[in-house]
Amino acid sequence: MSGGPFGVSSAGARDEHSRAAAEGAARSSYGRLVAFLSARTRDVAGAEDALADAFEAALREWPITGVPQSPQAWLLTVARRKLVDAARRRRNGELVADTLQVIDGIFSDPAADDGLPDDRLPDDRLALMFACTHPAIEASARAPLMLQTLLGFDAATIASAFLVSPATMGQRLVRAKAKIRQAGIPLTVPERGELPDRLAAVLAATYAAFTEGWADAAGASVRRRNLVDEGLWLARLLASLLPTEPEALGLLALMLYAQARRPARRDAAGDYVPLALQDARLWDGALLDEAEALLRLAGTLARPGRYQLEAAVQSAHVARRISHGTDWPAIVGLYDALWHITASPVVAINRAVALAESGDAAAGLAALDALTAEPRLRDYQPYWAARASLLARTGRLDEARDAYRLAIGLETDEAVRKYLQGCLLRL
Repeated sequence: MSGGPFGVSSAGARDEHSRAAAEGAARSSYGRLVAFLSARTRDVAGAEDALADAFEAALREWPITGVPQSPQAWLLTVARRKLVDAARRRRNGELVADTLQVIDGIFSDPAADDGLPDDRLPDDRLALMFACTHPAIEASARAPLMLQTLLGFDAATIASAFLVSPATMGQRLVRAKAKIRQAGIPLTVPERGELPDRLAAVLAATYAAFTEGWADAAGASVRRRNLVDEGLWLARLLASLLPTEPEALGLLALMLYAQARRPARRDAAGDYVPLALQDARLWDGALLDEAEALLRLAGTLARPGRYQLEAAVQSAHVARRISHGTDWPAIVGLYDALWHITASPVVAINRAVALAESGDAAAGLAALDALTAEPRLRDYQPYWAARASLLARTGRLDEARDAYRLAIGLETDEAVRKYLQGCLLRL
């Protein structure tokens, strides 16, 4: 067999080209195809299995027949046939009705034509996102279910990112998909009156995926780094499909502000750098400009919400790249508004720190003292780190040392732990 110009056989080159085409189709179309098939069968697991078979067939056939002009349409056709074959094998007893529904639904849909151009395939991804966050689905499964159905992540990868065992995550995902099928959860975008409550769950699941990856500040974990990228992908999808929903725009802006600061979160030695000490020259200006534009657009829609306010806080922080200072009183005001919406103790902690940064450490410490009865904060590292800092500022050094020791014991990130140990030593 003759080699190519770089010593690669022509067959090897065809294999590589076919694999690259299949990977490209998976990246651009996996969620869209699963959503299209699931919307017609309400069988998410069956749609995933059929599509997996279609990709396997593509890797076998494309090196021989060539990559089709429309890989997405080819994959859809094969996946449809796999679904129908599976349905026919179940044509007994109580499954007859389901079988006929699958066959009739898939073949009667004009969008299922073999020659369907990619841009004519109905986009049901938003409907699938709402199905993944239906109230009947357990909360701990919603973000993982979105990652698997829309992005094709396997259960082991998702389990690693969410710090649970693969078996536990696998069971959650199986139960969630079974619930969609058994309870007849529709894969539809809710009516306008239902949208606010359901949209909140979709946004929360998207943000949960992003923050799981964001926790790995050094980017050492490939799986968690992928979660950041895919969380942003989901947020961009939401913003593009819901361009008049200000909270969808606000969430994307919030995530872009965070991602823009990633290069400055560690110094050249890998040590943790808190936001106030980060070198603004290392921030990604293009991402910050995009975030600012999204936040302004959301503001024109005149429906403020949690994600817009959180993004506004980040906007106030990054404004020092231009103004060389931080408007802490404005940040306190934004946290006041956030507290009114969320009543979150995390918001209260951040507000207390902002109060101290505004020049009134005693008021900030008093605000933290008001949270001492909150049981969720007993093992919450940021609470003890903030309390240690404010105790030190007000001269209560022994108490500050105790709080720093608690914060150090609770911290899992070695770089942050080293930073807190330095703070303790400086006392």
